[in-house]
Amino acid sequence: MAHQRTLPQSKEALLKSYTTRLKDDVKSMLENFEEIVKLAKADSETQLSKMSQSELDTFEMHVRAANIVRAGESLMKLVSDIKQYLILNDFPSVNEAITQNSKLFRTKQVECDQKLMSLRDDMAADLYDLEEEYYTSNYKQ
Repeated sequence: MAHQRTLPQSKEALLKSYTTRLKDDVKSMLENFEEIVKLAKADSETQLSKMSQSELDTFEMHVRAANIVRAGESLMKLVSDIKQYLILNDFPSVNEAITQNSKLFRTKQVECDQKLMSLRDDMAADLYDLEEEYYTSNYKQ
């Protein structure tokens, strides 16, 4: 059963689509696994030779195992789709993260501004002292 990529009209339709995909894939995995277990039982009443029946059972097991793998891959794709949906449409958490980062950067900016002002004041005081020392020194010509 191939899943078509359609854009549902609402969140409810999208959630229903995800739920349907989940149930279908899990059901497919379970049914195929049950059939593989049934094939493992030895049936003594068959019209085919043992070798032919063995080949037929082996082929059916491979097909069913491939169906289980396909359903598993479909589930992984479903998880990926859900993650993508949450990342792209989780606006409140995105806005909250932006607000928190903005506050953090503003705090850092204030800290940097304070350090720069303190450094400026220290340099101005040191420069004043150096100028005074220079102009009052004997080395000035």
